[in-house]
Amino acid sequence: MSNTPHTLHEEFPAEAQKISALKASDAHFAKLLIEYDVVNDKVHRAETRMDLMTEDEEEMLRRVRSRLKDQIATALRK
Repeated sequence: MSNTPHTLHEEFPAEAQKISALKASDAHFAKLLIEYDVVNDKVHRAETRMDLMTEDEEEMLRRVRSRLKDQIATALRK
């Protein structure tokens, strides 16, 4: 999916270097990035109806994505 919205580069455009540095030095942060990408892809696939799921399932994924994004933002502010 080359045009998946809400990628981390779109969400944190000024933080690309810091994201790369933290990814290399902090295993927990690297895991958050992977989890975010996986969940974001699932949300995108649901929104584009590539994968069918209930509205509740889709909403749950959006909440998980939001929680992960908040955790990533917190780590970037440290």
